[in-house]
Amino acid sequence: MSLTLHWRPPVAEDRSLALLGALAAAGATVLAPWAPVLARLAPACPFHAWTGLPCPGCGSTRATLALLEGDVATALLFNPLATIGLAAGFVVATLALPWVLARGPLPVLAGDALPARVRVAAWTALGAQWVWLVVRGV
Repeated sequence: MSLTLHWRPPVAEDRSLALLGALAAAGATVLAPWAPVLARLAPACPFHAWTGLPCPGCGSTRATLALLEGDVATALLFNPLATIGLAAGFVVATLALPWVLARGPLPVLAGDALPARVRVAAWTALGAQWVWLVVRGV
């Protein structure tokens, strides 16, 4: 069985999750000026240390710092999937609370497995990113 997409009106429990997203986005915004200091505290990538090759997540910290400076092109060079995920996550977290409060419809995935084409696309994107990072030497 594959997943199907349905829409439903928000319920009371959705407000809590939307509020959590809004608080996370606000917290990220407040902490943004200290991101370079916090980034120095992040541990080195163990996969890179063991193999000398970047992992699919390598460059995420530098991509985040570039995004915070408004340099989307550089962020995409460091880690395309992390850049897209961070930007999309921030937008969703920021807009979730007003959307739920306005009673906007919410998507619901029903079923137990992603369609094969979606799984293939996700694995292909991850593989392509890893090749990109290896070739760039990130």
